[in-house]
Amino acid sequence: MSTLISNYIKKTTRAAPLAAFRILFGLMMLISIIRFWSYGWVAKLYINPKFHFTYYGFEWVQPIGEFTYLLFVICALSSIGIALGYKYKISIITFFLTFTYIELMDKTTYLNHYYFISLLSFIMIFLPASAYFSLDAKNDPSKRFEYIPQWTTDAIKLLLCIVYFYAGLAKLNSDWLIHAMPLKIWLPGKYDLPIIGDLLHKTWVIYAFSWCGALYDLTIPFLLIYKRTRLVAFILVVIFHVLTRVLFPIGMFPYIMIVSALIFFDASVHQKLLNHLASLFKTTTGKFNNGATLHYKLLTSKLKLGLLSIFFFIQLTFPFRHLAYPGELFWTEEGYRFSWRVMLMEKAGIAQFKIVDSQTGETQHVDNLEHLTAFQEKQMATQPDFILEYAHYLKDYYAAQGKTDPKVYVESYVALNGRRSKPYIDPTVNLVKQRDSFKPKTWILPFEDEIKGF
Repeated sequence: MSTLISNYIKKTTRAAPLAAFRILFGLMMLISIIRFWSYGWVAKLYINPKFHFTYYGFEWVQPIGEFTYLLFVICALSSIGIALGYKYKISIITFFLTFTYIELMDKTTYLNHYYFISLLSFIMIFLPASAYFSLDAKNDPSKRFEYIPQWTTDAIKLLLCIVYFYAGLAKLNSDWLIHAMPLKIWLPGKYDLPIIGDLLHKTWVIYAFSWCGALYDLTIPFLLIYKRTRLVAFILVVIFHVLTRVLFPIGMFPYIMIVSALIFFDASVHQKLLNHLASLFKTTTGKFNNGATLHYKLLTSKLKLGLLSIFFFIQLTFPFRHLAYPGELFWTEEGYRFSWRVMLMEKAGIAQFKIVDSQTGETQHVDNLEHLTAFQEKQMATQPDFILEYAHYLKDYYAAQGKTDPKVYVESYVALNGRRSKPYIDPTVNLVKQRDSFKPKTWILPFEDEIKGF
């Protein structure tokens, strides 16, 4: 085993694929940030709301008022630095920190692809992505290498394989495969799309989307790895993600995944891409083709690989943490986030909060829109940790309004994947007495149904 690991550490590959990935990643991130800003989402999501939902353990991460714009500017500038390969190490660390801080500012905006970007940028801190066709390599010949360790590109491939395969595993459940939920709810609403709109209300088409989606996620990593099927696999990647972009409002994620899949192609493909890019700027890649190979010291290689091994061990095991919780995952959502469960459920609900003065017994019902945006209210009503955090906020708010040791109760109903609405949170529990933790939330009412699968 030690010999295999040692031989693997010594394997090298052309640096062009990692350089091309660096450039495309930086450009995609820059476009994403500009798009986010241009839609007015910085103010709408992070500055205007009175209250922000936080992640457990990261309650200290908060928007910083108008300076939040500065955070986005720094993130955008660092993405330019990544693309150019200028002060790369500083640029990628700055991007990872600012992007992740933005992601953590409000749990309401959680998306799997934001999490993916944070993980990917973290990995790239340890990779020599500026060794080829970068300003760093241009300005300093000692940083210029045509060949790099193979594990540096394999790390990105492995992360992409985990994302796809785990998304496929998550689709192996009875709601998705047997009942075609939630696609049976979503797709008929796209009837106005040209060409395919008339088909999206047909049952067989909806089931085809469900089954093909699961099959795609489970097999595409292997098809991309295997050279003979790689081109066909990439075509499928393009078709799949363009189709999902047409059908669902998921922003830049489809384009990011299409671009990321290019890392699986041979170095010759990336070399042609870089040569073409160089010609656009009236330069060449010639000076970077110096035949030099980047050799890390053995201790450095082992340290970096050790850290990445721990990282990937976490990524392989963390998505299964829901097995430690009782109850239906889709209902309780305990262990749902950060597990590549992409677009698997449609939840709708209402949550009516009641404030009780401990001294006088006086009760008051809460108008949620006095405290939350419509988007926050929608997210809060179906997610227990949101409900709990909001209840504690209400306790503090009404205590400041003069209520004595206010108690907070909620009457809530949730409908999951087309089922009838059911009571969600125990209305007799004073949520102020509950604390968020990794322990099961016993105040979530039973699902009284079963969704079989992972």
